[in-house]
Amino acid sequence: MARGYGKVILFGEHAVVHGRPALAASLGRGVQAQAVPSKTGDRLSIDPWNHHVAPDPDSHDALARAFAALLTHVRHDRAPLHVHAQVQLPAGAGLGCSAALSVAVGGAIDELLEQSMGEEEEIGRSLAWERIFHGTPSGIDSTMALGRGLGVFRTGHAFERIACRVPLPLVVAHTGIASPTKDMVGAVNRFSEQDPEAAKGIFDGMAAIVDNGRLAARAGDLSALGGLMELNQKLLNALLVSTDELENLCARAREAGALGAKLTGAGGGGCIVALAPDLKRAGTIADALRGHATEVFTTEVGVPPGKVRP
Repeated sequence: MARGYGKVILFGEHAVVHGRPALAASLGRGVQAQAVPSKTGDRLSIDPWNHHVAPDPDSHDALARAFAALLTHVRHDRAPLHVHAQVQLPAGAGLGCSAALSVAVGGAIDELLEQSMGEEEEIGRSLAWERIFHGTPSGIDSTMALGRGLGVFRTGHAFERIACRVPLPLVVAHTGIASPTKDMVGAVNRFSEQDPEAAKGIFDGMAAIVDNGRLAARAGDLSALGGLMELNQKLLNALLVSTDELENLCARAREAGALGAKLTGAGGGGCIVALAPDLKRAGTIADALRGHATEVFTTEVGVPPGKVRP
């Protein structure tokens, strides 16, 4: 059984698309997949979506196009195969669902064909899939989908894994509104074109937050990390990517004892992530968010692959 992992971005979303670093963590939940020989051609089945596709680069179905793109990175002298995938993440929520799916599907094919790929090859294969959904992805989702733990990602640089002194107790809550990554990235690009000086200041500010977040995570300084999350959220607000629903969840998390809360991912919908003082308080925060979010879970990051609790 092959796995691909979801992710949360703690600091630096959007800035990472513009050459700055981001601090992210792999989640314990994601996608599991298994491939078996097929007598009816290549197929991909995804549960619980009850979605079944054949690879087709010209299909109106993005999953069929993505599957076709991924298979261009698989050797052609093989028998047809059928991949069964089980998704444990909400799609379009900013948690890296599509990248996790691509890594799990690719890994399942590798297992069936008894072949192995290096990490860079795995990331390249995942990016071929991701381009169908996101246009020009930064690569952060594909990197984190490999289960890299907590670390700093920057396009064109080696991933820097961070060893935390203590695991970070997080609460993730989904607004139930899709986060259209491609559209939100486009909106920020337009903002940057219209006011390049303001955009540069915001992106540089996020880069400074990542630098400080790296130090705080290593030291296990949860209070400092929470404060940095609040600063990052203010900068995301300045980019106009937050929403009333996201702000409401952040406020409720803070009222319940979160050290910091912010949107995670592209914004416009999707999820928030809140940092708790400990796992017990994380449960309290999660309880406060239930009824206001479509899905809530707690997790610890900083020690891969992360413990996830419903």
